[in-house]
Amino acid sequence: MATEELDLEAEYNNRARVPDHPAHIAGWQRDAAAYRAHARCELDLAYGPGERHRLDFFYPERGDAGGPTVMFIHGGYWQALDKSSSSHLARGANARGLTVVIPSYTLAPEATLADIVSEIEAAADFIARRTGRPLIVTGHSAGGHLAACLMARRSTPQRPVRAAMPISGLFDLPPLVPTSINKALCLTVEEAHRLSPLEWEPPKTGYLVAVVGGAESSEFLRQSRAIVERWGKAGVRTRYHEVTGAHHFDVIAGLAHPADQLVNILMELAADA
Repeated sequence: MATEELDLEAEYNNRARVPDHPAHIAGWQRDAAAYRAHARCELDLAYGPGERHRLDFFYPERGDAGGPTVMFIHGGYWQALDKSSSSHLARGANARGLTVVIPSYTLAPEATLADIVSEIEAAADFIARRTGRPLIVTGHSAGGHLAACLMARRSTPQRPVRAAMPISGLFDLPPLVPTSINKALCLTVEEAHRLSPLEWEPPKTGYLVAVVGGAESSEFLRQSRAIVERWGKAGVRTRYHEVTGAHHFDVIAGLAHPADQLVNILMELAADA
């Protein structure tokens, strides 16, 4: 857990830590729209009854290599953004022969965090049924939390997730409770503990690579190291990967480039899945 001496607001308020974050988010939207305009894709497929229960499939231009499907879950502290900001992050894996699926989910405060976890489980089940293939789950920030939840989920899915690459993920939620981030989430300390994958029984097997930016806060670095250590002791193959010099808003940029190390990690997970 975080120590009392830490300024938790400063540690977790990434928009305050990166003053030019609006330019990064605008860049995501621009690049995502450009990729959707020419990619082989199926957009806005419904995985549930809600308005935001929609997902996009992005297919390799030269044909799928027949391996696992990659699911990317967007961030935004469970209260911002949607799938339309992330389409371009399918480019790197698509170029390497992997199909990528990007869902939206209902945001807080309209949905509780427990509701959001359930929605992402429904999206994963929809993808598994539709493709009949194993899933590799990756996601950014809040999406990293949801990726870990999928790998350690307590319900019994048709096809368990055995490989994940959370990027700047949140696995230990009680430190968020006293921060401004919790205004929309309305988490109690008890709920924060209950929804922290770091406190769940870890999976017995699988492969998890926790990615984080080298320029991120000490708490984000701690969270990724903590899940690698705890799950590694439980029998999961784990690895900690730091993207040198990256902050919270550019740490995901490599997913758009086929030769980037993040895409190499996805290929490694695909070979292992």
